[in-house]
Amino acid sequence: MSLSPGRPAFITGGQAAARKPKEFTMPRLAFPSVAFQRLAIAAGALILAAVDAAPLSAASLTRSVDVDGTPDRVWSMIGPFCAIKDWHPAIGTCTEAGASPHTRTLVTRDGKAVFVEAETARDDSAHLYAYAFTSSPLPVTQYSATLKVTEKSKDVSTVTWSGSYMPDSGKERDASEALRGIYESGLAAIKTKLMK
Repeated sequence: MSLSPGRPAFITGGQAAARKPKEFTMPRLAFPSVAFQRLAIAAGALILAAVDAAPLSAASLTRSVDVDGTPDRVWSMIGPFCAIKDWHPAIGTCTEAGASPHTRTLVTRDGKAVFVEAETARDDSAHLYAYAFTSSPLPVTQYSATLKVTEKSKDVSTVTWSGSYMPDSGKERDASEALRGIYESGLAAIKTKLMK
């Protein structure tokens, strides 16, 4: 097999390339002083500590259910911010406060948990609102969610509840299970209430 200077050699018919690849060697780093070396080591340790202490990746959860009724009908039942007390089986009371931001304080039926949530967006014509936790007993931070109703077919709508959050370290499974339970039980209750 002949090789032209400056052109790559391809292996054909079981023949090996005639050239040996050039070896790559890592350049040596030289620190100007012992003090600089100590500073570099300390900076590296801080970076590792920050990475170790960094929060976990954001998680998300989406659940939806098809229900009887037009989006307007469904929204009239679940759209008001404090209507959640009328359709979610875990919520005992809801108290609204403030104009900006508009908040609701939810207390569970057993009185053991309190959620304070701020409405962050609302579009009644699009049948949706968004909210975020101000405080909650769940092991999450940066929680925000959207409740939305869309038309699926004549007299059938889809209710979608979706959220994103940062689970507390070591509590990823607890956070996921708690939110999944809240979403699924709430959506099941909406479906039951709207059955023809």
